[in-house]
Amino acid sequence: MLISALAAVGATFAVRNAQLSAFLPDQTTGRAKLTYTKVLQGSSPEYLSVSVDRAGSGSYDGRKLDDPPHPRPLKLSDATTQKLFELAAALGDFRAVDLESHKRVANLGTKTLTYEEDGQKYQARFNYSLRREAQELSELFEKIAAVEQHIAVLEYAAKYDHLSLPRELLQIQIDLNNKALADPQLMVPTLDQIARNPRFLHLAQVRAQNILERLQNTN
Repeated sequence: MLISALAAVGATFAVRNAQLSAFLPDQTTGRAKLTYTKVLQGSSPEYLSVSVDRAGSGSYDGRKLDDPPHPRPLKLSDATTQKLFELAAALGDFRAVDLESHKRVANLGTKTLTYEEDGQKYQARFNYSLRREAQELSELFEKIAAVEQHIAVLEYAAKYDHLSLPRELLQIQIDLNNKALADPQLMVPTLDQIARNPRFLHLAQVRAQNILERLQNTN
């Protein structure tokens, strides 16, 4: 229900999308692009996709399988972008590589890694992989997706459900403690809006400010 409603927030936060629209990958330039998708029915979200080019420009989409695409632009740090492409290179940019473990394990979601450059496209699909590089690459993409999911929930709560903001901000603090987020600085504009706006609960403002200070101190 929440995931479906998030699409309505897009219009309200059009300014953010307008500012970041220039960061979307340009497929006409031949610049290399990595894409990670995961499909797991019944999870939240059921479908997620993160794309990024070598400049760190990309997009995120997280939704139910039957919902229309609703990508959000993003701009990753140089360090995260470099790490993503290094891990992909260690896997041969997915050229003729089998990443599936072929072991009997639970359904962890169908993951697809895609490398595109100069009209060429290479893919590897798996449920569970024993390759360390594949595990690290998937985990890093998941951490990026987690940040974008937090942003989407914060934006929704700021518009429709102020009372849920403290809980979501607490979860962000927990995720930071567990090192479960990559490039958490992407949350700064949204956190700043919450911290500065007196119409939100004081607890939400305090937690948002604490997170902002924490992110600033780690830079």
